[in-house]
Formats: sequence, structure tokens, C-alpha cells
Amino acid sequence: MTQELIDLRNSILQGRYEDALAIVDELEGMSKQANLRQIQSFLKILLIHLIKNQIEKRLTNSWAASIRNSVREIQKINIKDNKKSYYVNQDEWENLIEEEVIEDAIADASLEVMNGAYSQFQLADLINRNELMQNAVKFLLLTYTYSPKELPRMVVETLTQLPGGENWG
Repeated sequence: MTQELIDLRNSILQGRYEDALAIVDELEGMSKQANLRQIQSFLKILLIHLIKNQIEKRLTNSWAASIRNSVREIQKINIKDNKKSYYVNQDEWENLIEEEVIEDAIADASLEVMNGAYSQFQLADLINRNELMQNAVKFLLLTYTYSPKELPRMVVETLTQLPGGENWG
């Protein structure tokens, strides 16, 4: 990115404004990609813990904390600087999960579910993908509706709807 900033500065100083705008577009694209990678990373953590919950039919303090933290971080990263638009819109989560995240989440979860009792392929066969997707999207949609202050409480309320979550309210 340092080279891009040097090039941008030189383009502006030399009056090459079209070149400068092209560099700005490139920097914006790099920033968006970095944010999407961060979102995908936290989304994978969310899915791993939802997979463990679905298969083991329980919810630990650690899993609940990871779910809560992942949702909070996704909310922070997903909103653009203008505070009015998002990197991932509400109707794009299912596609993002299916195309970019779910297979890695299953592979990583297979190391943890039932102490690694299943290969990633066995685990993939055991998972109810529709239920997993519904639960993940339910948490993600909270990020559009609630403020950062309200979000943790709403995540806890949503946790109560998961297997083993009866004691989280």
C-alpha cells in the first residue's frame, strides 16, 4: 500500500488526475477486500461454534462467548465509514457462507466436535445445513437492527433458542 500512496502523491503533484483516481479506486478495492477477509474470518468462527452446538446439542460458556464476540466484530467491520451502508448486505449472507466459508468451517469444526471423532466429510454429512444457515443468518441479521450497546443482549436472547441455551437468558 505504501507504493500506491507514493504513486498517488506523484500523480496528483504531476496533475495526472485520472491516474490518481485509478489509484484511489485500487486502494478502495484493497480496503474492501481486507474487510471482507476479516468478516469471513469471524463468520467462520461463528459457524464453527454453531456446528459444535448443533451436533453436540449443548452450549458451553466458551462457545457462547465466541458466538457473541464474532457477531460483535462482524457488526463493527461490516458497516462502512459512512455509517449508512455495509460491505455485506442482509440478503448476501447465505451466498457468502455457502460460497466462501462453510467448507472451511466444517473442516475446522471436525477437529473439535466430539473431540475430533468425525472427519470433515463425516461431519459434513451429519450437519443440517439449512438449520445451520438459519441460525447463522439469525445472528447476523441482529447486527443490522441493534446498536453495539444493545447487540450483546440480543445475542444472548438468541443463544437461548439454541440446543443447551435454555440457561442463557
